[in-house]
Amino acid sequence: MYTKEVENMCVVHNAANHGPAPIPEEGKWVQAKEIKDISGLTHGIGWCAPQQGACKLTLNIKDGIIEEALVETLGCSGMTHSAAMASEILVGKTILEALNTDLVCDAINTAMRELFLQIVYGRSQSAFSEGGLTIGAGLEDLGKGHRSQVGTCYSTREKGPRYLELSEGYITEVGLDENDEICGYKFVNLGKMMDNIKKGIEPLEAIEKASGKYGRFDEAKKVIDPREV
Repeated sequence: MYTKEVENMCVVHNAANHGPAPIPEEGKWVQAKEIKDISGLTHGIGWCAPQQGACKLTLNIKDGIIEEALVETLGCSGMTHSAAMASEILVGKTILEALNTDLVCDAINTAMRELFLQIVYGRSQSAFSEGGLTIGAGLEDLGKGHRSQVGTCYSTREKGPRYLELSEGYITEVGLDENDEICGYKFVNLGKMMDNIKKGIEPLEAIEKASGKYGRFDEAKKVIDPREV
């Protein structure tokens, strides 16, 4: 349906029709016109409306279809359970379907939106990797032990910092120097610990085998439990 004003207009031909700008996808340049034209592996970060939780979403997309999903959440128990649902909902859908799927949690929805924007503009991690990344590449982000890298540090003005968990693992002891400043810490890599236990190693031995030290821990003048002292 056209208005009378438009019907009375003369025809002016449009000569500009060069299509969309090509974007880098898995080692080639693609003029993406349809959902099936999109491929790549990339990440999206999202947060919920009250900003009390966050999500890192990793998707491996081939020809517009989500073939692999890694959902990592932090800070909200409800979001953690939503992540379980999202891992079942997302795979097998097109990126457009996933964008409009009720993922329950604001943070996961926001992560999907941010990821969508990146990948349709050609900002994927695998943009210049010929053939892209194989299915399973997302899982490799977790490394051995298949646990997310989490950093948890707490501090007060009166009592100072407490390292609770860092990329190496769960912090069991923090070493202080002569000035009561942190000079190192002892940790347990929980992923390696559980792998040891599954191999039949006794729990205490499994913990010891998965433990390590960082910094000048052996030179510490005082050792504290960051959760108790």
